[in-house]
Amino acid sequence: MRNVSTKTVLVAAVLTGLATSAFAQAAAPAPWELKSDMGYAYGKDGKTLSYKMGTNNAGLLLKGAKKVPRGTLFFVGENGQLYMRTGPYLEGDGRFMFGSN
Repeated sequence: MRNVSTKTVLVAAVLTGLATSAFAQAAAPAPWELKSDMGYAYGKDGKTLSYKMGTNNAGLLLKGAKKVPRGTLFFVGENGQLYMRTGPYLEGDGRFMFGSN
């Protein structure tokens, strides 16, 4: 009788895991929460970093900066490199063009 209850528990755990992963894939994308007083960097070593910003050198910081165009997609490729795409990335109905769902 103990084998039956162990099998039942294992089957229930597997079904719960499958249901949870299917639900997680269907979730809508979450927006980034970028803050105006923070700087975000993609370092030379490939790591992402964040920095608390100040106003001391704001003019110098803006001197070499460029605005990111609206509709820009950032992603990490299979090689670990950060990429950006400014072309279309959504279907007409708002679904992600390159996703599996």
